[in-house]
Amino acid sequence: MKRELSFIQKTEQSLHKKYRKEIWAPFLTAVNTYKLIEEGDRIAVCISGGKDSMCLAKLMQMLQRQSDFPFETVFLVMDPGYNTANRKKIEENAEKLGIPVHIFETNIFAAADSEARSPCYLCARMRRGHLYNEAKKLNCNKIALGHHLNDVIETAVMSMFYSSKLETIIPKAASENFEGMELIRPLYRVKEKDIERWAAYNGLEFIRCACRMTEISDMESRSKRKEVKELIAELKKNNPDIEDNIFRAMHAVYLKTFPGLVCADAKYSFLDFYPEGIRPGKKTGS
Repeated sequence: MKRELSFIQKTEQSLHKKYRKEIWAPFLTAVNTYKLIEEGDRIAVCISGGKDSMCLAKLMQMLQRQSDFPFETVFLVMDPGYNTANRKKIEENAEKLGIPVHIFETNIFAAADSEARSPCYLCARMRRGHLYNEAKKLNCNKIALGHHLNDVIETAVMSMFYSSKLETIIPKAASENFEGMELIRPLYRVKEKDIERWAAYNGLEFIRCACRMTEISDMESRSKRKEVKELIAELKKNNPDIEDNIFRAMHAVYLKTFPGLVCADAKYSFLDFYPEGIRPGKKTGS
């Protein structure tokens, strides 16, 4: 008689089998391609309570069990001032998925509420700092965040449209303020829609934006990211490969075709390298 799988086993099996091509494989590709995890790492997997960070936590937990080399994980939940319902939902989902979370509390929402001009910017900076600090206390050398492929390409488009520059987020980055700490993004090649499908397939419901500012003024519905997300979705109707094309473009930047670039905080014109152009191995200032 075939043994009935537990809910945890079913969610893991769905990542291994049904969504292997869409989630498990690109997750592993990102980990290996960008060298995100090394032997002896102790990684704080940061859980906000949303679908992305919860999916990441499950993937990291599975990878740790199957890895060819040893590394450790700590599943870190920062409570920035969640309401009772959101805090309870996070704890329930973590238990349902078999993820042992370490929860610590901060007053970030309250502090951000007092900032009238740019509460979202302040909140984001404070979150990152608190996560690094707590991870350091737990003897971790890396923190893992749940940014996915769509976050990457949307950031690139937003930077062009609203900041007049070509910039996006990278798969890993060394912390400037916490020596010896790195930030990694293992979902870098995973698409948001596939995470949504995995959650729906397993009947999982996660918190969305728990920010008080969103609850008060509906800032999320007017955000620039939402505008860009809708634009890409519209373009995708005529070009199904639009997301992949934008993502691949960021891995194939032809610098010699650009009239200007920034390197090590210094600005350069193509005339600085004319007529030779920028060549492999040629320094561009540091």
